Amino acid sequence: MKPILYSFRRCPYAMRARIALAASGCRVELREVVLRDKPQAFLDASVSATVPTLVSKSETIDESLDIMIWALKRNDPFDWLDMSDTGYAWIERADGPFKTHLDRTKYANRYEGADPNHHRSRASEFLSELDLQIDDWIFKRPSLADYAILPFVRQFAFIDKPWFDAQPWPKLQAWLERFLQSDEFSSMMSKYAQWHEGDAPIYFP
Repeated sequence: MKPILYSFRRCPYAMRARIALAASGCRVELREVVLRDKPQAFLDASVSATVPTLVSKSETIDESLDIMIWALKRNDPFDWLDMSDTGYAWIERADGPFKTHLDRTKYANRYEGADPNHHRSRASEFLSELDLQIDDWIFKRPSLADYAILPFVRQFAFIDKPWFDAQPWPKLQAWLERFLQSDEFSSMMSKYAQWHEGDAPIYFP
């Protein structure tokens, strides 16, 4: 039996889990979840009731970064895990303060008193630093840090793409555009029907 991945196509956390699974070649049964109509099997599997959740014979993992590492520890053909601790520090900043400001920029009405312009400015501070770090990649070659962070930069960029494109972040913008135009991105973003109990399995990659 293949591991099961409960996923949602547009969720950046689920995106990065799928990216690592595809890179590793670790095949899973993909179950597309509609967040407003979560299936009971998913709720039974995931303590947090969040996507992505990976269920294998031995464990359940419902943190996307842990799913990435789980997959790459099984097979890492591009050596994405060969990365300094600095890479994990970048991921921690992206997952923490940057994501906090991203959410309050994109979904300001969900947070009482949130000023989206303030939070966009604070998120931009992180992106300005990241632009200075990037040459073609965050380090000399692709790593876990790139593919853990890119889905969130994508989400931020498309809040207001013309504004994002007008910012003085040439290396960051080129980095994101290469990702958006890549075969890896297009294949990872294939559309799947909502999963229901009893459906024939769909495998990914």
